[in-house]
Amino acid sequence: MSEQQAVRQVDPRGLRFAAGITSVVLALTLVLNSPWPLAVQAVVFSVAFGVQASPYGWLFKRLVRPRLAPPKELEDAAPPRFAQLVGLVFAVVGLVGYLTGATVLGVVATGFALVAAFVNAAVGLCLGCEAYLLIHRIRTPTTATN
Repeated sequence: MSEQQAVRQVDPRGLRFAAGITSVVLALTLVLNSPWPLAVQAVVFSVAFGVQASPYGWLFKRLVRPRLAPPKELEDAAPPRFAQLVGLVFAVVGLVGYLTGATVLGVVATGFALVAAFVNAAVGLCLGCEAYLLIHRIRTPTTATN
C-alpha cells in the first residue's frame, strides 16, 4: 500500500471513539440547554477537516491506538469525511437555533446529530457514511452487461 493510499484509509475504531466523544458533547448541549458545547463540537468538525486530523482523531492516535492491536482492516476516509461535514451542518443549524432564540431548532438539530453519533459509537453504523455511499451510487452510472 502506498503512503498516499494509507492516508486515505482510517481505523474504524478511531471513528467510533470520536463518535463517542461527540455523543458526550452533544448530550451535554442538550442537558445543559447551552450552545457552548455545541460550538466546541462545530469547531472540532471544522478546524481540521478530515477524520485523522481532527482533535478526537489525534487523541485516538496518540492515547488509544498504541494500546490496541493493529486494526484487522482499514476503511476509506471519504465517507467519514462526508459524515463529518454533515455533522458540521447539523451543528451550525443547531447553533443558529440556540443563538437566535429558536431553541426548538437548536434542540432538534442537536438531537439528530446526537442520534447519528451515538449509533456510530454504539454499533459502528455511520449514517453519514451510508448517505455518502447512497449518493455515490446514485451519481455513478453503471453499465449493464448482457
